[in-house]
Amino acid sequence: MELRNSTLGSGFILVGILNDSGSPELLCATFTILYMLALTSNGLLLLAITIEAQLHMPMYLLLGQLSLMDLLFTSVVTPKALADFLRRENTISFGGCALQMFLALTMGGAEDLLLAFMAYDRYVAICHPLTYMTLVSPRVCWIMVATSWILASLIAIGHTMYTMHLPFCVSWEIRHLLCEIPPLLKLACADTSRYELIIYVTGVTFLLLPISAIVASYTLVLFTVLRMPSNEGRKKALVTCSSHLIVVGMFYGAATFMYVLPSSFHSPKQDNIISVFYTIVTPALNPLIYSLRNKEVMGALRRVLGKYILLAHSTL
Repeated sequence: MELRNSTLGSGFILVGILNDSGSPELLCATFTILYMLALTSNGLLLLAITIEAQLHMPMYLLLGQLSLMDLLFTSVVTPKALADFLRRENTISFGGCALQMFLALTMGGAEDLLLAFMAYDRYVAICHPLTYMTLVSPRVCWIMVATSWILASLIAIGHTMYTMHLPFCVSWEIRHLLCEIPPLLKLACADTSRYELIIYVTGVTFLLLPISAIVASYTLVLFTVLRMPSNEGRKKALVTCSSHLIVVGMFYGAATFMYVLPSSFHSPKQDNIISVFYTIVTPALNPLIYSLRNKEVMGALRRVLGKYILLAHSTL
């Protein structure tokens, strides 16, 4: 099969779900609404956590980082997909594809690790409340955040460089929403079996190990909550933890399907739907799941919005 050189001047064609859908206009409108919802909700949550002193706690610092990751993650993918559909122009340069892959892997990997650290935070807060500020001090919290970003960036650089140096066939049509490793491997004109094994090992390490830590943390939390004498305390703990588990289930389920299941289980249509779930749907729903079920966050959002509304009226 004829090969094309991997040069920065070459480009790919992204054939995402909008191009394969039976009603692309409706899907485009849905993606636009979800993206605007993600921008607004994550932006407001970040603003409230930054401004409100009441939310300057480790739990909300981690939540703010989750909102930042979601905001950046969906912005790496959604605007490009919508613009391509509206312009009927689905090309992406070789360098643009590499950059999108690196950013998506970084945001996804960082969120993956952060969710595990958030489970540890909830475990300490509920099971060891007297030592919470020692075990999860602001310094420890920032170490967690830095670890998430740095490890994810290093893994993303390695995978992006290796993937983009593969020899690709003449047809550079990526049947996927974004430049991601699994669909790009299907275009490679070289034996990728060893690299697929590396991806599998990385997926198990980066996904299944954090999932195991999360399950262990919440199992211990559940035992502690069930022994609580106060019904109000038990209800508050269950609400906080259940919202986190919903986010964990949505994110890890989609990511595990993409990066842990063998390629024989994948099809372009399924991969497109799964990618939409963790790049567009989840970032829009995460802040709603956390804020609507948290009285402190809702109260802070009301105060922040109230201040800005009063400021806007006073300037008129």
